[in-house]
Amino acid sequence: MSLTLLGCEDDKPDQHPSPVVPPKDSIETNSQRNAYFGAGSFEEDNYWGKAGRMDFESLNRGSVPRPDSPPDDPQYDNSILNEWGASGLAGVWAESNTRDAIYDAFRRKETFSTSGPRIKVRFFGSTGFDSSIVNSANAVSEAYANGVTMGSDLARSDLADDTAPAFFVWAMRDPDTAPLQRLQIIKGWIENGKPREKVYDVACSDGGTVDPNTHRCPNNGATVDIQTCRIPQDTGDPEIKALWQDPNFDQDQHAFYYARVLENPKCRWSTWDAIRAGVKPRKGMHTTIQDRAWSSPIWYNP
Repeated sequence: MSLTLLGCEDDKPDQHPSPVVPPKDSIETNSQRNAYFGAGSFEEDNYWGKAGRMDFESLNRGSVPRPDSPPDDPQYDNSILNEWGASGLAGVWAESNTRDAIYDAFRRKETFSTSGPRIKVRFFGSTGFDSSIVNSANAVSEAYANGVTMGSDLARSDLADDTAPAFFVWAMRDPDTAPLQRLQIIKGWIENGKPREKVYDVACSDGGTVDPNTHRCPNNGATVDIQTCRIPQDTGDPEIKALWQDPNFDQDQHAFYYARVLENPKCRWSTWDAIRAGVKPRKGMHTTIQDRAWSSPIWYNP
């Protein structure tokens, strides 16, 4: 996946980092140049490929039929390019939008990624969080003061009375894409020599409640009109916050936790290509996509 840097800057140097997203036509980082571009193709509705002349047109991407194929039996170009999505983004939380501050954020691993949208996500862990942090006007300051950030370690010695740590997660949507649907925390650990993973929904949009047995949010009813790619802007939330504790926490077990936030579904680039060409979306290609952002993990070490 080609990545670019989401700059993060603080208006007041004595406060905690806050994000400043670069303009969408700004020059991207060197990693993007590996695909021979000076800018990234991050938007599903404005996708122009990631491999130069190999996929700069919809015909090369296999999303519209070849012009010499019969209408009742459309033929398409096939390659790995058919499976690619729009470019991803990497983000950091830094005290200022300077080289030194950004590299300091890299070193402490206070970083996150997205599958394209400019979603912002915060993730902290602690045994010192009060439940009021979710609605606090000073939530970020409190989280820095009483916990550790994404990319950090929590040790057993940090636990108060062997209490399971609590994780505070806060995600904010990209106003130019789809509203947010749900927050998740993913736990990973080793059991009997094998890697294990479990996904927990921890907060739902539209006032939904997580099922305590399945740990899943209800369907919020978000739809996509495949004929026009219209999506409702009144379904989903502009931001979602939660404070969560692992119901199966084992204080003697090494584990990692990271946060993930999902947008409502929207049209994939291949569907946009088909609509603009006046043809039906290609069978076998996903017509929609659910973009997301995910944090660096917090590691628990007994």
